[in-house]
Amino acid sequence: MQNLSIQIEDAVKYVRQFWQGTPKVGLILGTGLGGLAEQIDQQASIPYSEIPHFPVSTAPSHAGRLVCGLLRGKPIVAMEGRFHYYEGYDLKQVTFPVRVMRALGADVLFVTNAAGGINPQLDLADLVVIEDHINLLPDNPLRGVNDDRLGPRWPDLCEPYSKSLIQIARTTALSVGIHLHKGVFVAVSGPNLETRAEYRMLKQMGADVVGMSTVPEVLVAIHGGMKVLGFSVVTDICLPDHLEPVEVPKILANAAKGGEKLAKLIPLIIEQL
Repeated sequence: MQNLSIQIEDAVKYVRQFWQGTPKVGLILGTGLGGLAEQIDQQASIPYSEIPHFPVSTAPSHAGRLVCGLLRGKPIVAMEGRFHYYEGYDLKQVTFPVRVMRALGADVLFVTNAAGGINPQLDLADLVVIEDHINLLPDNPLRGVNDDRLGPRWPDLCEPYSKSLIQIARTTALSVGIHLHKGVFVAVSGPNLETRAEYRMLKQMGADVVGMSTVPEVLVAIHGGMKVLGFSVVTDICLPDHLEPVEVPKILANAAKGGEKLAKLIPLIIEQL
């Protein structure tokens, strides 16, 4: 319990050597979505490998930097790349950067991911604003003795994704001609993709998109009292009766295509906070 708080303090103290701002928003950029970082008026860019207690990202297209600065005049801290359970990290390590962003002052978390489309109405590179989630990961980042300085023992999840932020996102998307679906995200451990039978099961459970991240970070953000807005970019189609082998270059290309829309949408939302 005490060790986590000390580790957070160590990381914050290191970041403060390069940036003294108080972020309004913490931003997690998923697979293929690093282009948004180019819009940030960067005041500091710190490799994860240099920040005390940070893991190192090994996923393709994840740059592995903490970027601090201004986006549309609002101070933000952005993760260029995230960590995943399938990389071998435990979920406390995966979510450690969210703890640090909260300790730096961020009270809103924007989280993005690349995901498989389970809902047949979804197409490649579509954007989905996450309204709820299903957690199928085999662990929970909040498991263990609770540190009351970081958050309550039993955080409530009746509204894990802020309804007011979702409404702002949908209104903003409509105003700039971006079609924004609304859906349920299901988190699985990976790294393998799912079988036909598993996709059928996930669809019956009520999932619209599936991925290998996001939920642990959201749990820690809610634990810390942050409001959350989440987006998925559909990078592959997961229809059981029409399933095709997935090719990583195509996933990255679809993530980049959807990421262009997110790179237009997210700054407009942040501007309104």
